[in-house]
Amino acid sequence: MGSSASKAALRATTDEPSEPGPKHLANLIQYINGTNRSVEHLADILSEKTGSSSWVVVFKALITVHHLMVHGNERFIQHLASRNPLFILYNFLDKSVIEGYTMSTFIRRYSRYLNEKSLAYRLIACDITKTKRGTDGVMRTMSTKELLNTLPVIQTQFVALLNFNANPDDITNGIIYAAFMLLFKDALRLFAAYNEGILNLLGKYFDMRENQRKESLDICIRFLGKMTKFVQFLKVAEQVGIDQNDIPYLNQNEEPALLGWKGSSAICHRIAGWSP
Repeated sequence: MGSSASKAALRATTDEPSEPGPKHLANLIQYINGTNRSVEHLADILSEKTGSSSWVVVFKALITVHHLMVHGNERFIQHLASRNPLFILYNFLDKSVIEGYTMSTFIRRYSRYLNEKSLAYRLIACDITKTKRGTDGVMRTMSTKELLNTLPVIQTQFVALLNFNANPDDITNGIIYAAFMLLFKDALRLFAAYNEGILNLLGKYFDMRENQRKESLDICIRFLGKMTKFVQFLKVAEQVGIDQNDIPYLNQNEEPALLGWKGSSAICHRIAGWSP
């Protein structure tokens, strides 16, 4: 690994209470997008940083990892997916400053989401947030068997994301805001894939075997059960200053622009009340 990349990783994860610098993140992206560049040592440096006792350093290391997952070469997330578990921060708590108590809670939740994102890649061999969408996209063209294997993985990742569960009053500094922005972008892409998979599943419902129908119904019920929380997540995004043009209109009474959720919701409710 080049010394410039090592320096960029260290500079992105200093104890300065501000989000990782765009320049350092850009240098890391340039490094891992280079042909045949090793990502293992970079992953090691960032993983070591999550062993810090400082909430600032740990949070910035997680944000850097998430940024590289989203914007970097696929080899990076492939490597992370080979690590099990990726982060062990279930008991992390920074007691050195008052803010550390609150931020530690979100670090624990954030690390769980990144663990699930990495695990999802290992289970379905792709980052579902980056797959082609639309009528000829990945989720719309899956077979029943593929959907029944893939949708529960998406559901688990989606639930982990929503469990970040930050309110506007919690997003009090640039570090947690940077994490929330990455989660917001993942949420839109993840939900779009999730919704398209549900629509495809519903279209196949009456041609399924009985055991597949039961499994599909369970998946649909869990999908519906998370919509209220997703709406709340989008409201928080609006309240913390994310441009309204970037936030899909989504509620249970109106047709949500961009995502077409109302159709899948109505069909889910109809099928839930149907018996063979």
